[in-house]
Amino acid sequence: MTEFIFREDSYVRSLPTLVTAITPEGGIVLDRTIFYATSGGQPGDTGRLERADGSFVSLSGTIHPDGDKTVIVHLPAEGQPTLAVGDEVIAHLDWERRHKLMRMHTALHLVTVVLPYPITGAAVGEDKGRVDFNLPDVPEAAEVERRLNDLVEAALPVSAEWISDAELEANPGLIKSMNVKPPMGQGRVRLVRIGDVDLQPCGGTHVKNTSEIGLLRLGKIEKKGAINRRVSVVFG
Repeated sequence: MTEFIFREDSYVRSLPTLVTAITPEGGIVLDRTIFYATSGGQPGDTGRLERADGSFVSLSGTIHPDGDKTVIVHLPAEGQPTLAVGDEVIAHLDWERRHKLMRMHTALHLVTVVLPYPITGAAVGEDKGRVDFNLPDVPEAAEVERRLNDLVEAALPVSAEWISDAELEANPGLIKSMNVKPPMGQGRVRLVRIGDVDLQPCGGTHVKNTSEIGLLRLGKIEKKGAINRRVSVVFG
């Protein structure tokens, strides 16, 4: 298993670590990592690994292999130097990109507070994000935007906590998504709490306070089916 440092502190930008495996495709597995892997609508992190001689291996992305959420594979960009099992490296996160994703992911949680309807899909982007809802009527855009920015300006603390698989099963109301179930089977599930307005399972990275998100603008509200609406937000 890889130790996911970002789950406890998503603000760590560099980290000494050890190569524990190289996949047949050339992917790199580390004993601990600050890189989030693609899942839950949030793209995997990018960055680079610094070798002992001072050279770098640029990473084009990070994934969970074959759906195994206990391991993260770091994908080298084309033409990068090779690493070997046992190599000590320093992981360096593309922080500017990650921070945008953190801000947007937290913003999308606020969207689900303003629009408390079943979620059918979501995607976190660097400058734009969206949530799909099981929602028959189109909400009034100006009011949604106003309420979103009120939550941002309220400077609500954002924190993480853990509950057991059994506790989550006993509290199904915590799950907002209709299509994607939180990762279970490891004995515990991570919850993200925003002030006293939101608590839901989430393995993604988030800012520490909603004020860090900055001004939000509501993008399109698109009809994607008889009762399905896609709500997009962008940074202001």
